[in-house]
Amino acid sequence: MQRVNPEHLRAIMEMINQGPYFVLLNMEVTDLGVGYCRVECDLEKKHWNPFGTVHGGVYTSLIDTAAYWASYCEIPEDAGYTSLDVQVDMLGVCQNGHLVVEAKRIKVGRSVAKSEAVIKDSQGRIVAHGTSKQLITQGMQTINHAAASIGYSDLPPKFISASAGGGD
Repeated sequence: MQRVNPEHLRAIMEMINQGPYFVLLNMEVTDLGVGYCRVECDLEKKHWNPFGTVHGGVYTSLIDTAAYWASYCEIPEDAGYTSLDVQVDMLGVCQNGHLVVEAKRIKVGRSVAKSEAVIKDSQGRIVAHGTSKQLITQGMQTINHAAASIGYSDLPPKFISASAGGGD
C-alpha cells in the first residue's frame, strides 16, 4: 500500500504557490493532504468588481483551485488532470480582509474526480460554495509537466510504500 510522501507535498505547495496566477490573485495553498486542500487569499482592490466588492471570478478561481488540489493525492503519480467544470454559488459579498477556502474530495474515480469547497471571509461567514469536476488524464498535464514549465527542479516521489516509513 502506498501513502503520500510529505516531502512531495511540501515541494508541490512551494512550487504551485510560485505560479503566476497564484501570485496575481494573492492566493496560497496552505495545507494539502489526502482528500483535503486549504487555500488562503489576502484581498486587495485588484480583486474588486466595478461595484467595489470581490469579483465572482475571484471566488470561482479560489474554489476551482482548492477543489482541484483536494483530489491530487489520490490520482496516480504518472497521471494528470484538468478541470472539466466549476459550479459556484455566490452567497455573500466582501470587500477586504482574508479569505479561507477549504475543499474536500467527494470522489476520485478512474477517469473523473469531484470535490467541493467553501469560502469564508475574515468573520467566518460563508461567502461562496462550489464544486469542481476534473478529468483524470494519463500522461497529460502531470505534475512533472507543471514543474518543467516553470523550470522547477525534480520533485520528491509522490508516494512512499507503507513499509518504508516504519509502517502505520
